[in-house]
Parts: sequence; structure tokens; C-alpha cells
Amino acid sequence: TTTTQEPESGGGGQSWTGGVVVPEECVLWLLCLLGLCCDDRADQRTCLICGDRATGLHYGIISCEGCKGFFKRSICNKRVYRCSRDKNCEMSRKQRNRCQYCRLLKCLQMGMNRKAIREDGMPGGRNKSIGPVQISDEEIERIMTGQEFEEETSMPWSNIGDSDHSSPGNGVSEANQPSPVSTLSSSRSLEMNGYSTALRDQYIGTQLSSHYQYLPHIFNYAAQSGLLPPKSRSLDPQSQTLITQLVAAEDLEPLGTPMLIEEGYKVTQAELFALLCRLADELLFRQIAWIKKLPFFLELSIKDYTCLLSSTWQELILLACLTVYSTQIFGDLANVTSKYSPSDEELQRFSEDGMEVMERLIYLFRKFHQLKVSNEEYACMKAINFLNQDIQGLTNVSQLEQLNKRYWYVCQDYTEFKYSHQPNRFPELMMCLPEIRYIAGKMVNVPLEQLPLLFKAVLHSCKSSIN
Repeated sequence: TTTTQEPESGGGGQSWTGGVVVPEECVLWLLCLLGLCCDDRADQRTCLICGDRATGLHYGIISCEGCKGFFKRSICNKRVYRCSRDKNCEMSRKQRNRCQYCRLLKCLQMGMNRKAIREDGMPGGRNKSIGPVQISDEEIERIMTGQEFEEETSMPWSNIGDSDHSSPGNGVSEANQPSPVSTLSSSRSLEMNGYSTALRDQYIGTQLSSHYQYLPHIFNYAAQSGLLPPKSRSLDPQSQTLITQLVAAEDLEPLGTPMLIEEGYKVTQAELFALLCRLADELLFRQIAWIKKLPFFLELSIKDYTCLLSSTWQELILLACLTVYSTQIFGDLANVTSKYSPSDEELQRFSEDGMEVMERLIYLFRKFHQLKVSNEEYACMKAINFLNQDIQGLTNVSQLEQLNKRYWYVCQDYTEFKYSHQPNRFPELMMCLPEIRYIAGKMVNVPLEQLPLLFKAVLHSCKSSIN
């Protein structure tokens, strides 16, 4: 058992959370995200690069939208700039565009974390620390001269997972665990007619724990099916039958857990935690009932079903909350969480894992909100995620793989028929599944007492984004 030493008073500028020192700015912006910050400092925060009004914590430091975008473009496009002066140009709102070299240099010197950048728009997550990173002058020089980019380009494909394109939010040592994609590359072809690059960039460095492994079979099936742009055609009758059976197994009725609250009532942490437990109980019960109604229920053993459910129940619940129950979760439950005011201590002890889960959940909500996943697509995604032959302890892996393939192709057939004007829709749906699995695995690391604050932060942000 490890003990955490309480910080000495009067330190200033930093807050204490779960044994990790977190910059005060992170706590402040979490407050602002929740709409709880009554401190005028929030509006007075200025960009550490150019002094313009800051909009948030971007890539580890407080910065404005302009410098955030500039830093991302510079790193993603591997830009090499030149300074026509002495490499110490003044950075201000009016002069920041005059010298791109000095602007990027200051971004790096102030601690902007280039590992937090995801070229495809996925959430960057957090690195080993929530705040700024410190890199040596030598590394800064390599970045500024382009040497660092050349070294990355020359690296073999199998080592890309350990490069600076790795997701910073893993909380796992890059040296100890290879990325799923780099592992897959040695045994499976990812030549997917134009989608291989997108899939590779999407998940390089997204490392998962052994209990929440990746979905390697997704890429294998994708290579076989080609993920070609769909042609106008009719839906295969067998696909229609299988989808109808899957949807019939779903309980699409509204959740029965009461989530209405009187106006003016203040919800305590204990009350919100109890409500979350009741919701989880109901959702888990629905997953158990769902298994018994599956059209392939008799094709697998009870032992395998037990193994599958124990490994995927969190993922199934998360997927359900993002789709068929989203109105209640992001409406009624969000109203309840808005009546809960976390204490200063709760805010200060909010963990790094909690911050990463929050960020990724907000991204995932926006993605699902944009896609407007149908009940048919949800039922297929759920079956594909559940039928994960990579889980340890299964007795009939080959049968599981056949079932997984069956619903993979059914989902592709349905999506390309129903949404022929959206040729990328099917791969986008499939790309959501590893992210759900990763988030579910990360949530295990979030202390139970932090769940009320986590849900409040996520639901508040998601509700605000759609309003």
C-alpha cells in the first residue's frame, strides 16, 4: 500500500490529485467546463504564447485558438520554418504571424505537447502529466530543423507505435507495450483500398490493457471485404432477416430508473453515485436479457457467454448510452448531474485517467451525435463488439469468429444499402468500437468516488455542445 503525502500549504499554482501534482490551470478549466467557475481569473487567462485571450488547455498549456491551430498544423505537416532575425522575435496577438519560427519555438519552450496531437481529429488525451511537458534544448532543435521528422519518417512500420505519433493518453509505457496496429502489421495486411492510412493514423499508439484488447479481426475482415465505395443495389434478404432478429432482441423501451428531480433540489455526491449504480444495474440486467434473445443463443456455450459478458459489459452499456438511450442519459441524467456541485477537494483530486476518459467520451458523443446511428446499426455494432474472439478463456473461438464475420458483413451490407450517399459511414462506425473498448478499459482506473464528477463534466459538456 502506498501512502500519499499531502502537499504543503502555500505552494501556489498547483493542486493535488491522487498523488499526482496537477497544474492549477487544469483545475480552473475543469471548473469552467462545468460552469462552476465564479473566479474572474477564468476570463482573464491569456495565451502563454502570444498573450491573446485563452480559450482552454490545449496540448498541455493555456493557449488561444490561434496558437493551438498553428501548433497542430506545424507538427502535423512537419513544417520547418526560418527566422530572418535573431530567433527571439516578440510574440503578441498582432505580431505572432510575422515569424512562424519563433512562434513554434515558443510553443515548444512553453511546454506544448506534440504527442497530444491526433492528425485525424480524435481526442489527444493526456500524457504522463496533464500539464505542459519539458523537453530538452537538443530535442527542440531537432524539431525546429526538421531532423526529428526525418527520423520518424525513416522508422520502420513496426516501430511507429513507439514514435511521437503515439496517443499520449494511454497511461501506459510506450516502451513496454507495442501499439495494436504495429502488432497487427506483422501478421495481417491492412491494404484496404484507401482506408488503410486512415485506420493506421486513427489508432497508432492506442494501447489497451490485456482485459480490453483491440479488435484485430475488424481489420482482417475489412481487408477481405475491401471497404469499397458502395454501388447502388438492394439489401440482401439474408442480411435483412439477421438484422430484424438482432433488433428484435433489443429492449428499446425507455429506462425505468427515475431520473426526474424537483426544481431547486441540490443533489449530493452520495445521491448521484447511488443513481449511477441503479442505472448500471438496470443496463446490465438488460444486457443479460439481450443475450437470451440472441438469434445465435444456442450456438455458443453458457461458459463462453459468461466469459464474453464479463469482459464486454461496460462496453455494451457505453454503446447503449451513446445510442438508443442517449436522450435519457444526455437529457434527464444531465439535468440531475447539473444539480450536483462538487467540492473543491473533489475537483482537485480528479485523476489523470478521469481527465482522459472525460475528453474521449465527449469526442465519442459528438461522433455518435453526428452519425445518428440507427437501431439497426446499433444492434450490429453491439453484436460485433460482443462476439470478441480475442478474449481469453473461450472454448469455441472458431464459432465466435464465424458469428463475428457474419454480423460484420451484415452491418456493411445494411449500411451501404441504407446510406449509399455516405461511402465512409461503415468504416466510421467500426472505428468507434476500439475507442469504446479503450474508454471502458480506462474507466476501470477511475476511482469510484470520482464517477459523479466525471459524469457531471461529460454530460454538461455534451449537452452544451448540442444546445
